[in-house]
Amino acid sequence: MANRISAVAITLLLAFSSLLWAQKETNLVHQPPDGAGIGFLLTDGTVMFQGGQCTDWWKLTPDISGSYVNGTWSQLASLPSDYAPYAFASAVLADGRVIIEGGEYSDCGSVFSLTDQGAIYDPKANTWTSVDPPADWNYIGDSPSSVLPDGTYLMGKKLDKRIAVMDPKTLTWTELNSTGKRDFNAEEGWTLLPDGSVLTADVKAAPHSERYIESQQQWLSAGSTIVDLHSPSPFGCIHYGPGGKYCYYPPGEIGPAMLRPDGTVFATGSYTTNNGPGHTAIYTVATGKWAVGPDFLNGDNAGDSFAVLLTNGNVLVQGDSGTLYEFDGSKWTTENVPDASPILNLPTGEVIVVGQEVAVYTSTGTYKASWAPAITKFPSSVTPGSTYKISGRQFNGLSQAAAFGDEFQTNTNYPLVRITNNATGHVFYAKTHDHSTMGVATGKQIVYTHFDVPSDIETGASTLEVVANGIPSKAVSVTVD
Repeated sequence: MANRISAVAITLLLAFSSLLWAQKETNLVHQPPDGAGIGFLLTDGTVMFQGGQCTDWWKLTPDISGSYVNGTWSQLASLPSDYAPYAFASAVLADGRVIIEGGEYSDCGSVFSLTDQGAIYDPKANTWTSVDPPADWNYIGDSPSSVLPDGTYLMGKKLDKRIAVMDPKTLTWTELNSTGKRDFNAEEGWTLLPDGSVLTADVKAAPHSERYIESQQQWLSAGSTIVDLHSPSPFGCIHYGPGGKYCYYPPGEIGPAMLRPDGTVFATGSYTTNNGPGHTAIYTVATGKWAVGPDFLNGDNAGDSFAVLLTNGNVLVQGDSGTLYEFDGSKWTTENVPDASPILNLPTGEVIVVGQEVAVYTSTGTYKASWAPAITKFPSSVTPGSTYKISGRQFNGLSQAAAFGDEFQTNTNYPLVRITNNATGHVFYAKTHDHSTMGVATGKQIVYTHFDVPSDIETGASTLEVVANGIPSKAVSVTVD
């Protein structure tokens, strides 16, 4: 439940002096024409953002040198006029389209509706198409969701234990069994694991955790998180439905949970019963065991907050106070930067952050070579306007790389293809689509994607890289004919 930020507050946070932005964050030269809310990295290297009216969407395109700081904005198609959601389930699909489902609030944050509306965006056609909800799902709201390794889109129904999976090709839903689910899906976040299962730390049933195994259509206990990661709920009944006839009793909040390159999931907590600091817990995937992590610094917590996996393997988390914290696997450090929400990784290794201004955050350190995608088969020459297949390992990265307490899924675990002209140094992104997998940490498995060479790309000797979660492969040589 996005009670900490409103549709306006996500784009209009407190301003800080320009001195604080030095070294770590840099404002975009050109700011969005109508503010920027939630954003998604498209598979052609551009970033689309929800605007201040909630129906309008805008695209940030990097400049010819690949700089997002110097990028420019253009307006995209708007949602249907009757659908202006705030706090919804979302994903970038394997075919490059973007889906948003539900919305905790309608009318751009003014009505608590738990709407069952949804829409899918096609970047090629620049159109939004309405998507019907699963059968008998009258309310979706701010539900948990994830793209599974096979490319289908899994979503949980906020108000009960039901789950359904959507086939992107047909936009049809199939309800799955949710056998074994301990509590309802409200306020929970889902983390995709390397084996294709989905991990969640329960909110209502805290400190219990569980994993969903799609092939078995059941939830299995993942044990206790040991410390309580959820906050008490101060709301009581929140009315929704026709005439406000129904009551929703929020179970509390929880923070984001992130799969790290070392095979652990770092799960963060909201404030505690005595308003103490948020707790954290660490799940080791290989053993299925939880351990206690460090409490938040300064009495802070991460209830309903954003987190991004940095290219150095650390987790950047926004505290409830607005402070950014970096977790390196054992301890916290505080980042002396302005109040802003880390939304997603860029292919440059920077992070898009949204506050009063849209900026990029640059972390220290770098990735290990073993974390990078590796190209094994590629075309030695390409032609503008044509489509090619490229194969290799770890094209989807080691993590979904973005998380929130429940809604606002902005995951970037899909390959981008970047082509740089040797003579000019100019950078072009080739739209990728129809990836062989959307799994994470695929190891030695050979995977592939398809890419469309831009029609306006410069010809001549060039280099090509596959980028996942901001980490590039070693460059290979290609000739653009």
